[in-house]
Amino acid sequence: MVKKRSVFDINFEVDDEPETEGFPAGNPGLETKSFNVQGHPLQNEATPTRRGPMASAITEAADATSERARAEAAIRIENDNLAYEHVRLKKLGLITDLIDTSSVVITKLTRDRSATADPELAELKDSIQAVGLSNPIRVEQTKSGFELIQGFRRLAAFKELAKETGDPRYAKIPAALVPRGEPLADLYRKMVDENLVRKDISFGEMARLALSYARDEGVAPGDAVTTLYASALKQKRSYIRQFTRVLDVLGDALHYPEAIPRALGIELYKLFEAEEGRGVQVAASLRALPAHDAAAETRVMRDALTPSRDEVPAAPKSVSKTSLRLARPEGEARVIAQDGRVELRLSRDFSAISREKLQEAVEAFLATLGE
Repeated sequence: MVKKRSVFDINFEVDDEPETEGFPAGNPGLETKSFNVQGHPLQNEATPTRRGPMASAITEAADATSERARAEAAIRIENDNLAYEHVRLKKLGLITDLIDTSSVVITKLTRDRSATADPELAELKDSIQAVGLSNPIRVEQTKSGFELIQGFRRLAAFKELAKETGDPRYAKIPAALVPRGEPLADLYRKMVDENLVRKDISFGEMARLALSYARDEGVAPGDAVTTLYASALKQKRSYIRQFTRVLDVLGDALHYPEAIPRALGIELYKLFEAEEGRGVQVAASLRALPAHDAAAETRVMRDALTPSRDEVPAAPKSVSKTSLRLARPEGEARVIAQDGRVELRLSRDFSAISREKLQEAVEAFLATLGE
């Protein structure tokens, strides 16, 4: 049995009023509310106004200009700080740069290194080739280049490496810049203090530097040693002063002061102090050398310390002696007399006798023997 569907007819009444235009179909009209009610939260809110494109562009340009000004001010401050830091580091000698070895001159300071062949330079060159230069040289900038302050051997090693290998890396050397106008004494001290820690620098080289500084500054050689070698031990300064005296006496007759051994230099100093005119004789012997080398000069100076045949006594000294025994209240006194020597032995403290009384007794003893 088929069930029949019920159909209902629905009649819609047609609205005679026209539909409001401006709204999509199916959307109700917007309700307009008034916020003039006292205390309503939107009562005092201003309706935002829309700016035109020209006003927006002007505002954006003004903001960009202000931001750029702030950035430029920050950059200027940073640059000023960097400049001040650069000056500070330069004054401390901590600014390092690669400079041409050909632009470095050695004229302002007399070097405390000999210009003769350095046996350790080959070792230094091998080290530079293997690991590079760990300690830069120190230079003072001039109008035309740089003046060497420290690093004579390092600069020499770089120049030789450039010549031997042709490698352009050795045409430039790391250098620390020291400020201009530093006192000459301070520059010498920088050079001296660096080399004092090295064992291979000789007393002759140090003495030659002291003499050069004394001439440049118009001071006494002894004062030059005190100024330059203030960091050295007292005994070492004493040796340098003695060598300075020897070099001052020999003058330009001596070509290889670095070859003088310490013991020889000290003996020469004693000889020149004890015998006036001996220094002039040694200098004349050095000038008379047909060819100057370190060995020949050393031989001449050693010969000066050896007595000549004319100074040797013709006869040997007597070895005989005379002995006396004298009875004294203090006990027995024993006297032994021999060539050049008189010895008195007595149980008495002679150091307790005053110097004046002892001198008077000895003079009376000698006077009696001379009668």
